[in-house]
Amino acid sequence: MSDRRTDQHRRTGEPLLSVRNLKKHYPITEGILSKEVGRVRAVDGIDFDVYPGETVGIVGESGCGKSTAASSLIRLEEPTDGSVLFDGEDITEYDREEMKAFRRRVQMIFQDPESSFDPRMSIGDAIAEPLTVQGLTDTARRREIIADLLERVGLSASDADRYPHELSGGQKQRVGLARALSMNPDMIIADEPVSALDVSIQSEILALMNDLQEKFGLSILIISHNLAVIRQICDRVAVMYLGEIVELGRTDEVFANPQHPYTRALLASIPTADPTDRGMGVELTGDVPSPSNPPSGCRFHTRCPEVIQPEGYEFEQSVWRRVMDLRQKLDSGSIDVEAIRDMILTETDSYETTAEIPTAKTRVRVREEFDIPKPLSDPQAESVLEEAIEEIVTGNDEAAREYLAAEFATPCETQSPVLEDTESGQTASCLRIENELPPSEVEQTVRSD
Repeated sequence: MSDRRTDQHRRTGEPLLSVRNLKKHYPITEGILSKEVGRVRAVDGIDFDVYPGETVGIVGESGCGKSTAASSLIRLEEPTDGSVLFDGEDITEYDREEMKAFRRRVQMIFQDPESSFDPRMSIGDAIAEPLTVQGLTDTARRREIIADLLERVGLSASDADRYPHELSGGQKQRVGLARALSMNPDMIIADEPVSALDVSIQSEILALMNDLQEKFGLSILIISHNLAVIRQICDRVAVMYLGEIVELGRTDEVFANPQHPYTRALLASIPTADPTDRGMGVELTGDVPSPSNPPSGCRFHTRCPEVIQPEGYEFEQSVWRRVMDLRQKLDSGSIDVEAIRDMILTETDSYETTAEIPTAKTRVRVREEFDIPKPLSDPQAESVLEEAIEEIVTGNDEAAREYLAAEFATPCETQSPVLEDTESGQTASCLRIENELPPSEVEQTVRSD
């Protein structure tokens, strides 16, 4: 990350790009008439700015919506809702000619350099194509621009006559940079620009991007799941989860003092060279929910290791997370008591049929399935849990669901947090911040549930 721009300098004047309430939903249809029965909420109302000369990163797990956000904000895919102001004008209202002019100012670099080029076109023709589309018909001038750009990205002017299959992945990505720069843009959007490259080449490409930004005064929006990439090149970072931005701030502040539990989990997953730290990290359980049916309330609560406990109970946070995991499995109908009894039967000679297995033994095994200790440190919570598990093993799942929902409801299930300023300088959306609750002491072990 360049240190030439202070926060004060970067925020002087208006943002070059201003995204407000951007949404991209994909309809789910059924039947001959393609009746809409639902929507995949790939991007569900995000806000951020990019200032002149600034590099902003969007980071998150695969499927969080970061790439869809990038393609929607430049209308490679039409956004469902929201505004995208570029240099003060809303590009969502542009007609075809206005979009053509806009795309001279904003260029995109794609993830896979291998698939970014027509194998039948030479490198020179690939770089010249946007120049031709934009009306530059002077062949000699095009060749002059191509030679200059190739040399600026660390290649030779003679490489213009080569074909993509003759280049390495790193060389192709350099050509991608040259092609993006051919329009002399104000901004580059780079979608996972180094994920397909070897680690040693990644550093070279990132350094090149930083140098080109210095020379051309570019703004850069970079999409990545790699936190090391974000830390190296970005001034600010937005963390996305399931279509929403959950934290936004200066990169150094976010890495030094993350405010959202998901950000803490991401940072804890960064590999370390210290062998004593291997296998250590913030506990995340469960699967990423489907964007077609996101959870109510805070979307991260189904996996969050810091999910807020209901009033009236107080026991170990890591154990509370496991109780929540049991609730979620019960709600989805995924607790198979008969399969648990079958497992007990294969492990002992004491019983001939599952019907002979005592209910108490099945209750113990259900707790073991979710690594819930017995008893809980909170006697009242222990009583609630035991009664619910009794209902589960006797086949009364609905009664267990209702009881746990009434007794163990967390505000994270029903209240949707909003991005708010934090004392450390960034903004984050978490009910702990809104309610001024300290981060919980989460268990520092990685689980692969």
